[in-house]
Amino acid sequence: MRYALGIEYDGAGFCGWQRQNHSPSVQSSVEKAIEVVANHPVTVVCAGRTDTGVHARGQVAHFDSPSERSERQWVLGINSNLPDAVRVLWVRAVDDSFHARFGAFSRSYQYSILNRLVRPAIGVSYYGWCRESLDAKRMHEAAQVLQGRHDFSAFRSTGCSAQHAIREVTAIKVSRNEEIVTIDISANAFLYHMVRNIVGSLIPVGTGEKSIQWFTDVFRGRDRAVAGVTAEPQGLCFINVRYEPRYGLPDSQGSLPDL
Repeated sequence: MRYALGIEYDGAGFCGWQRQNHSPSVQSSVEKAIEVVANHPVTVVCAGRTDTGVHARGQVAHFDSPSERSERQWVLGINSNLPDAVRVLWVRAVDDSFHARFGAFSRSYQYSILNRLVRPAIGVSYYGWCRESLDAKRMHEAAQVLQGRHDFSAFRSTGCSAQHAIREVTAIKVSRNEEIVTIDISANAFLYHMVRNIVGSLIPVGTGEKSIQWFTDVFRGRDRAVAGVTAEPQGLCFINVRYEPRYGLPDSQGSLPDL
């Protein structure tokens, strides 16, 4: 039997999603917790691997197990064996055609920037920080050039293993709520550090250091070397992933099932 599960986690204490030998990962924590309930080794595959310090509210993953447990037993059993920074929100039995990574048709991230003179003391692991005043409307205007199917080589970091840089951004929005500037972006898939590199190039537009046309030229020029720096990881959160309705999975950011 294949099971899909929704996961949220605080990435501050992990080396990222992917299992590593040198430090704790979200993947290894989830696998160990599932193994206690399933009574056998498991491998968990996620929709989108996150880096060190990056968080998730709506990560989706899958694993295979012959063990029969109710949804309630899976959720409560797994969570009782997880560290406090990771929680499984739901578990669903799915058919073998479901694949958390290759079956996803949309993924969404949100990057949050604390925009004030002083660095945060509270919530330091949840925000990027910018001292200079940011014009969110100007950043939003610049970002609209990214919508559609394009080559995102300008925002592709070294070490990216993707076969090509073509991605389709379906929505991107920059907004402000008091001192917090947020960048929400949805796409069919993302390149390594793509969101953080986009944010790092939008920030100088927001401060007025660079023009909107500069951002457009950087994007269309496809040269990572002339784009902005990579934004800090802690401001990034994996928000949502969507699949075909036939799988009957809860919306990552919608209401959770009753247990």
